[in-house]
Amino acid sequence: MNQADAYTVLSKRSDFLAANRGLRVARAGFVLLANRNDGLGRRAGITVTKKIGNAVVRNRMKRRFRALLRELLPEHGLPDTDHVLIGREGGVERDFALLRSELVAALGRARDGKGDAPRPPNRRRGPRK
Repeated sequence: MNQADAYTVLSKRSDFLAANRGLRVARAGFVLLANRNDGLGRRAGITVTKKIGNAVVRNRMKRRFRALLRELLPEHGLPDTDHVLIGREGGVERDFALLRSELVAALGRARDGKGDAPRPPNRRRGPRK
């Protein structure tokens, strides 16, 4: 598989929501969601919320994630799976080599089916009153 067809970029909200029902592997700089997509090929998406920082910080984090996905998904990604990287606080300052090794480890755990515990339902959002 060459670099051009390494993966397709996820753009629809429904694909991101579907990925959230899949396997979740949390690391210090990001959370990886991996969800089977019924033969649609290897696909990837990136989410970085405003909690992480301003637009400059979020765009820098997305650029770093795109570089990691371009490099690692062809070899380490799961076939016919949607991969979503969610940026976490502190991920933008992490060493790039450390992020790379964490993503390889996270993809390996996803391949083995060893995800973290799912998020508890009915989780409160926002500040406590």
